[in-house]
Amino acid sequence: MTELLIVFCTVLAGSLLQRVSGMGMGLVSVPILSLLIGPVEGVLVVNILACINAIMITATVREYVDWKKFSLISSVLIVGAIPAAYLVKNFSAALLQISVGALLLAALAIVVFGQKFIPPMQNNGTAIISGILGGFMNTLAGIAGPAVTIYAVASRWDQRAFAATLQPIFVVAAAISFLVKITMGAGSLATTQTLIWPVSMIGMLIGIWLGIRFAEKIPRQKARTLSLLVATAGGVSALLRGILTL
Repeated sequence: MTELLIVFCTVLAGSLLQRVSGMGMGLVSVPILSLLIGPVEGVLVVNILACINAIMITATVREYVDWKKFSLISSVLIVGAIPAAYLVKNFSAALLQISVGALLLAALAIVVFGQKFIPPMQNNGTAIISGILGGFMNTLAGIAGPAVTIYAVASRWDQRAFAATLQPIFVVAAAISFLVKITMGAGSLATTQTLIWPVSMIGMLIGIWLGIRFAEKIPRQKARTLSLLVATAGGVSALLRGILTL
């Protein structure tokens, strides 16, 4: 029951933050669920939840989605997903835990501290690179958002359009990551507790419902800062646990 309560609160918080700021489900859920049910299974569960969550949110922000940029970035996600799935299949659980924590912290550091050092770049090549990195990071650690955020900063992408376009990108990224890992034998949900799914769906629906109502009241920057802080704490925990296991 304690684990299910943690899952419920985690998914609720991630869904709420994602509806308000554009990101949150992966950043908040991956480190916590990786510690709770393991680095491979935890990311697989988040892949499914992130896909469902992003579909729901896309329906509420579809008028702001930049479908041209979505198509460009999403078309190359699988290029990064395949090598990441290979690593998931061949790494030990401890090394994966370290990889998830380190990759998450590195991505967060770039997003938080590196924005002012990122030069303006408007070309399609930058979008393609961000898509490949997003596919890699999402498959290994369930976090495609930071890679696309770097491109958003470089291209001076409008925040509202960026946050909205992230949602269908997350749908495709999560679906590709899950299917590639299952196909390559890099993960399984055979031992996943059945009650995780209904509990997660209830938390997700409540989170999105609250997010829609708070979206205009909570400054996006504050919501984004909170999700980054929670993700940082989770990344540190995953990294330390992996090191201690080794």
